[in-house]
Amino acid sequence: MTIPTLENERVKLSALTLDNYHHLTQIAQEKDLIYYSPSDISTPEQLKNYVETALDGFQNKSILPFIIYDKLKQKYAGSTRFGLINWKNKVLHIGWTWMGHDFQGSGLNTHMKFLMLRYAFETLEFEKVEFRIDERNQKSRKAVEKLGATLEGVLRKDTLMNDGFRRNTCCYGILEEEWANIKSSAFKSF
Repeated sequence: MTIPTLENERVKLSALTLDNYHHLTQIAQEKDLIYYSPSDISTPEQLKNYVETALDGFQNKSILPFIIYDKLKQKYAGSTRFGLINWKNKVLHIGWTWMGHDFQGSGLNTHMKFLMLRYAFETLEFEKVEFRIDERNQKSRKAVEKLGATLEGVLRKDTLMNDGFRRNTCCYGILEEEWANIKSSAFKSF
């Protein structure tokens, strides 16, 4: 299994590796960048550990990690991945997404999600894509809802955060049979 390169005129998603993650070191140190994540990438060593964990998941066929390159700004913007890949049941998660503050609200995320959803449904032929988001993270929840994902439920106090807080996690999903409609509505300009 290899990590595909997914790209359009706006964004390029390519394999996140130990050879290229250093492009993200400065962005990873931005204040409150991944406030709603149980991960910590705030130092170069923690970022390297984060990448190594993702690569271990790749070796186990449960993660496809990407580095995000913004073609418009001609800069690396952050990271995202397919995770918790269940090949038997044809379900995967899109998440672990973080981008520098300068890239947020620029439309970059919509381009990324289109490429990732299209790959999951049309190339991998998966049946479902899930998103798990901290209940408090209204910005990410609204973004996923805007894509057409359905809130399926809330897992109460299921994730321990770095500060000791136990977060509630909102579970969103898009089914394969919903993809054609979502593709022609939420992504009609693509």
